[in-house]
Amino acid sequence: MTTTVEDSRSVDHAIAVPVSDEQLWEMSAAFVAHGLASGEQVIFFDDGTSEAVLERLADDGIAVAGPLSDGRFTVVPREVVRATRHSSLDEIGATVRTTVDGALAAGYPAVRMTGQLDHSLRSTGAMADIDRVVDAAVRGRPARVLCCYDRVRYPDDVVEALRAVHSTEVVAPAIYDDGLLRITATGVASARVAGEVDHSNRPRIRKLLEAALDTALRAPDAPPDITLDLSSLRFLDVAGAVGLVHAAEEFPSAHRLVLAGVRPGVQRVLDRCGAPFAAQLVVGTRPEPGGDG
Repeated sequence: MTTTVEDSRSVDHAIAVPVSDEQLWEMSAAFVAHGLASGEQVIFFDDGTSEAVLERLADDGIAVAGPLSDGRFTVVPREVVRATRHSSLDEIGATVRTTVDGALAAGYPAVRMTGQLDHSLRSTGAMADIDRVVDAAVRGRPARVLCCYDRVRYPDDVVEALRAVHSTEVVAPAIYDDGLLRITATGVASARVAGEVDHSNRPRIRKLLEAALDTALRAPDAPPDITLDLSSLRFLDVAGAVGLVHAAEEFPSAHRLVLAGVRPGVQRVLDRCGAPFAAQLVVGTRPEPGGDG
């Protein structure tokens, strides 16, 4: 069975197979955010990606400083995760059960865990055995586990073997993902652009805007604004910035190109390329996360 990342709050033990780092960070952050919003205790097992996941949570406007300080959200250090190489299956199962018991005793309605084992630590068979133990430890209990085995770090045969021991797979479709740039639809005339824009993928942005404007012109109920969420866009080259400005200048007077959540570095490039003078272009800066409640 497959489910979208938006519905992952209801899974008990699922697998995700991201095809890029951007997708890994996106799915991990969404899973964590669902847990925090639900009042669950959230535990992230760091595999070397915790900083990127925390940054993505900030991009999404999710406050984590409070949860990190009061125990609602815990990042287990990578060296502790790596130490699982010395743990038996019985010890791993006992640790998971103790973690669930501890969360319930502390008053949380459930515990949520995600992350992945270092791919170099164990054989495929041993990793599958760990997943089976985890599944048995959380089955029927108020616990949700998302195991991430991404295509960047794990070969196809390992991924398929690990897929076989999970009954549910969480997916997050994209309009485009080349490992450097990831574009996901967020509405009829809106999309999220994450990663980096350079000469290799710049034409994709142009095609996206052309398709979105065409939809806006043809559909009577389409919004007049074409919105790109750039809160997770870390780099935009000069040609890409010029392309966005020129695209906006070509919009009909009744429509605008709205760039939301723009980071300071990206905004500087846009400003140098004429963004302040493009009448049909609106540039919004990246919002800060909400309060630490």
